[in-house]
Amino acid sequence: MIKKIDHIGVAVKSIEQALPFYTEVLQLPLLGIEEVESEMLRVAFLKIGESKIELLEPTSEESTVARFIEKRGEGIHHLAVGVDSIQERINEMKEKGIRMIHDKPKNGAGNASVAFMHPKSAGGVLVELCEKKGLEE
Repeated sequence: MIKKIDHIGVAVKSIEQALPFYTEVLQLPLLGIEEVESEMLRVAFLKIGESKIELLEPTSEESTVARFIEKRGEGIHHLAVGVDSIQERINEMKEKGIRMIHDKPKNGAGNASVAFMHPKSAGGVLVELCEKKGLEE
């Protein structure tokens, strides 16, 4: 069912301010930066082994990440696990009594289909199901 940890999402106030720690101190390669308008976010991807770190910068005070930072401060926002057949995984989670934030996959960063489990069903952790569409796994 779950293939790997796809990425760890980290909420930051500013990608430009956060990047030097990841690229210079940790020496992780920057894979790219993109905007996800539907989520009011800028996202930077950094490679770490077979996984990635995803820096999440809100572009609006209305975004869920902006509210997260306001409430909890910068830091780990979510854990994303790579899956195949995301709609089947969503249905399976619901059958197991897991409360889903999304009943249907939505478009996420990096050309992925994503859906989140509610943290109350996952021991307080926001878990993202992530199915890649395309070349990059």
